[in-house]
Amino acid sequence: MRRIKPILLLVICLWSAGTVRPASADGVSRASAAYARRDYLRAVNELIPLAQRGDARAQALLGFMYENGFGVPQAYDAAADYYHRAAVQGDPFGQSRLGLSYDKGHGVPQDFVLSYKWLDLAAAHAVSRRERDFYLRLRDAVASKMSSSQIEAGQRLALIWIPGRW
Repeated sequence: MRRIKPILLLVICLWSAGTVRPASADGVSRASAAYARRDYLRAVNELIPLAQRGDARAQALLGFMYENGFGVPQAYDAAADYYHRAAVQGDPFGQSRLGLSYDKGHGVPQDFVLSYKWLDLAAAHAVSRRERDFYLRLRDAVASKMSSSQIEAGQRLALIWIPGRW
């Protein structure tokens, strides 16, 4: 699988930003605009209060900033924590990034079953067909490293997942 540039992933996330709650839409929009200007510190400063209030979109974006060291020191542990917070709320970008974190072992122990679970959930919660197809390609790339029993376990975990729970 080709390495996807971080900006492409953020564009996909922001493209589906139509799911942002109105109260936080302005903050996420300001953060997105700052990110586009490469003013990463301002983007982080816009996202932190929203993420602390539990906004899943802001948490996922802040995780992305930590994963890539944009405006903050690169910290996979912090990224995985923010991705987890967003993922359990059902945010597809957070779920996909958490899944990729498990695939690579960045900030979490490497675990292909959990990677598959979160990528499968991201595809299920995707806002658009394009986004869903992208997440399915990522999930299938992880599945290529797994046994059939591991894939079954990942599917089972995705099927029994309830929003708000690990």
